[in-house]
Amino acid sequence: MGQKVRPTGFRTGIMLDWKSNWCASKRDFPELLVEDQKIRKHILAKFKNAGISKVIIDRTREKVVVRIFAGKVGLIIGKKGAEVDTLTKELEDLFHRLIEVKTFEVSNPLADAQLVSQAIAEEIEKRGSFRRTLKKGLEQSMDAGVKGIRIQMSGRLGGAEMARCESGMKGSIPLTTLRAMIDYGFSEAMTPQGHIGIKVWINNGDFLAEESKNGTNAQTSKVSKKPARQNKR
Repeated sequence: MGQKVRPTGFRTGIMLDWKSNWCASKRDFPELLVEDQKIRKHILAKFKNAGISKVIIDRTREKVVVRIFAGKVGLIIGKKGAEVDTLTKELEDLFHRLIEVKTFEVSNPLADAQLVSQAIAEEIEKRGSFRRTLKKGLEQSMDAGVKGIRIQMSGRLGGAEMARCESGMKGSIPLTTLRAMIDYGFSEAMTPQGHIGIKVWINNGDFLAEESKNGTNAQTSKVSKKPARQNKR
C-alpha cells in the first residue's frame, strides 16, 4: 500500500493535519475547494524562486488565513513587508474576501522533500548531470541529519531518445509505517527535450520519538505503541 500512495496523504488524519482547515455545507464546499487551489497556484506562480514548501489555509467566518512555509521568506516579505501587502491585496481582489497572509521559514531546507526536489529540478534545468545531481542530493540531505532519503527521476534523462527512470536511496524509508515522519515532494524540470519528474521521499524520524522528546505523553497521541505479547498458559 505504501508503495502506491503519497506518503503525506497516507498519514493525513492519523499523524498529520490537513492543509486546508475549514468546514462548509455541501453547496459551498466545491467553490471553496477550487478557491483554495487557485490561492496556492497564484502564490506558487508569483514566488517561483522563494522555495515554497507548502501553503496551509485556515478559514473562519471573518477571514481566510494563508500560512506560507518557505526556504527564502525574505523574497515573499519584501522590503518592509511590501511584497506581502501586494500579495494580500491581489488575493482580496481576486476572491473578494478578507485575507491574512503569514510567512514561516523552513529551518532545515535539506530535510524538506519539496525543497530538495525543487533544488534538483533547478540543477537539471541548468544542464547539470542528473547522476551527479542525484548523488549530491542524497549526500547533502543525509549530512543534514535525516534518517533516510530516496530520489527518483523520470523522463528523457541526459537528452536520451527513450524516457527512463533512475533512482537512488540512502538510509531507511519505511513507507507503510504510519508513525514514521515520511515527507514527500514532487517537482518538474523543464528541459528542451521535455519535462523530467523528480520525486523525493525523506524520513525525518519517528512521530512518537519526537513527542516523547518534547515531553508529550506518548499514550495521549493518536497512535500508540503495540503492547508486548503475553504468553497464555
